[in-house]
Amino acid sequence: MKGTYQPGLRVSEYALEQRVGTGSFGEVWRARHHIWENERVAIKLPTEPEYVRYLQREGIVVHGLRHSNIVRVIGMDPYADVPYLVMELVEGPSLRQVIEEHPRGVPLEVAVTILRGLLSALAVAHGNGVLHRDLKPGNVLLNLAGRRLAELSPQDVKVSDFGLGIGSPETLREIVQSASLDREDRLVGTMAYMAPELRDGRQPADARSDLYSVGVIFFELLTGERPAGAELPSTLRSDVPQELDRLFGRLYARRERRYGSAQEVLKDLERISQPAGRPVPPPPPRTGPARRRSCPRCGEVVLSSDQFCTQCGKQLVTPVRRCPACGAYPGPDDLFCIFCGQRLPTPAG
Repeated sequence: MKGTYQPGLRVSEYALEQRVGTGSFGEVWRARHHIWENERVAIKLPTEPEYVRYLQREGIVVHGLRHSNIVRVIGMDPYADVPYLVMELVEGPSLRQVIEEHPRGVPLEVAVTILRGLLSALAVAHGNGVLHRDLKPGNVLLNLAGRRLAELSPQDVKVSDFGLGIGSPETLREIVQSASLDREDRLVGTMAYMAPELRDGRQPADARSDLYSVGVIFFELLTGERPAGAELPSTLRSDVPQELDRLFGRLYARRERRYGSAQEVLKDLERISQPAGRPVPPPPPRTGPARRRSCPRCGEVVLSSDQFCTQCGKQLVTPVRRCPACGAYPGPDDLFCIFCGQRLPTPAG
C-alpha cells in the first residue's frame, strides 16, 4: 500500500491532485470531484494496511463532532480497494509550518487567537467524551485562504487527526511497538507533546492529557522552541506577560496541578490582558451550525443543524429537510446534496 498513490488516481468520487501531508502511517491529498471540478476536498489514505482501523475510528469519531474548529468529515470507506477518509479542505498551513516560519515566536495576539480556537475544539470534543491523545502542531491547521496571519480569527483554527480519539490505553504503545526504525524521528516528535501519563501508561488519559499537549504547543507558538525544565515563555521572550506565564504553568504541569477542562482555560484567557493593556476580546457569538442545544427527549447535546437527535433519533425540526432526488438529509445551509449532487430547494423562511 505504501508509495502506491499518484496524482490522477480515482478515489471514490474524487481524483487525487497533490499530496499535502505525510504522517507516520498515512498521507493526505488534495483532490477534486470528478464532475464538479471546483469542489476540492482533502483525502486521507493509509500507507500501512494494519492502520486502516485508525482511519475508520477517526471518521466515526469526527463525524459526530460538528464544530467550526474541528476538520469536518465528508465521507469514508475503510473497506474500499483504496481505503479513504474524505474531509473538508483547509486552505492554509499547519501550526508546524507557522512555527518554522517564526523561529522566535508568533505575535502575542496571534498566539492567543490560536489558543482560543484550539481550546474551543477540545471543549466540544471532551464534552462528547472524545480525547485527541495526539495533539501537536502538525495536527492543527489554519484556514487562512491566502490571508495574512494577523487576520486569523479563532474560527479559522481547525483541529484534525482524531484517529486515537477513542482508542484504548494500549493504542499508543501498539503504534510505537509496530513502528519501523525509519519513523523514529516522527515518533520522538510526537512524544514531545504527550502528557507523562500517556507516555508511561500509569494513569488513564483524560481531558488534562490533551491540555498538557496544548501547553507545549502554546510555549512553542510564543517562543519557537519546546519547553525544557521549569522555564516559562518569558524566559525566552521578554514581552510575554506574567498572566500568560501563569496560564502556561497550569497547562504544562503535573496532572493534579493542571487545569481540569478546556472551558476553565478559556475562562482564564478571557481575564488576561494583552501587553498594551487591552483585554483579549471574547470570541464572537457562534451562530448557525455551531450552536448547541439539548434533545428534549434524552437530554443529549445536539447542534442547531441537526434534524434528528444522534443519540435517540427524535425528530428535532418540522418540517424535515430532504433531498428530493435521493432522499438524503442535507444541512440547513447546503445548496447541493453531498450524496447525489442535486441542487436543493431553498429552505422556507
